Amino acid sequence: MNITHLKSWIGKSMEASDIVTPRLVQSFAATFAPHLAPYPEGEAPLALHWCLAPPISPMNAIGSDGHAAKGEFLPPVPLPRRMWAGGTIETLAPLCEGDLVTRRSSIADVSFKEGRTGPLCFVAVDHEIVTERGVALRERHDIVYREAAKPGDPAAAPAPIETPALAEPEAADLAWEVASSPVFLFRYSAITFNSHRIHYDLPYVTSEEGYAGLVVHGPIQATLMLNIIATLSAGEPIKFDYRGVSPLIAGEPFKVKARRLPDGAIKAWTEGADGRLRMEGVSRAG
Repeated sequence: MNITHLKSWIGKSMEASDIVTPRLVQSFAATFAPHLAPYPEGEAPLALHWCLAPPISPMNAIGSDGHAAKGEFLPPVPLPRRMWAGGTIETLAPLCEGDLVTRRSSIADVSFKEGRTGPLCFVAVDHEIVTERGVALRERHDIVYREAAKPGDPAAAPAPIETPALAEPEAADLAWEVASSPVFLFRYSAITFNSHRIHYDLPYVTSEEGYAGLVVHGPIQATLMLNIIATLSAGEPIKFDYRGVSPLIAGEPFKVKARRLPDGAIKAWTEGADGRLRMEGVSRAG
């Protein structure tokens, strides 16, 4: 891997715009209800920004995994498996129906490490979500690339982040149980124009990528964590740092939990049906 060449993408930027339509708001709410924080009429639910201005590539410009081919905005990392690793989100103002929203994106960092599961390449992307009223949200999105599954690898590939992938179930101030059906994953893929095959193509995800089943989207989990935090905090602006710990496989219901910490911060996390940790983060006042 030529990390020097990949680092030459640092600073590369792009803009994309979209409109917060009533249909998008309704589709988002119908997909996630009842697991959304309350929001006033005319505003958009929290985390709807991930549905706006998605990359739209023609069929001849996508890779075998369904993602847009690398080498344009994102660097051409020569590792085939891509996962949502985590990030930071700072909410500043709500999005409203009818808003023209512009996402300003730039490559912030590219790094490489040898992990216990093989080589890992991390790409950090900074985003600003802007309306005519100003910046509504700032985000750093961390992406991790991994090598292909090897013959004989166990199903449900190990965690992409080099941390233990388990935690004993802990007490929560608020907990939601969420069904992880293929229909739920399909609907979210549809409203985000996400054609990554790990979320809908069972033969591909099990035979080519080595997972035990369809993988629940990272932003689905982050959306639910943001909304449970906002429910617990009565909607105050937040700054949320989160990370993926282990892939969440669809099928059985999973839990989204949150609790206040002694310093006033709010911890949120997702647990699989087995009680093991899948994603976690901490929110502090924005």
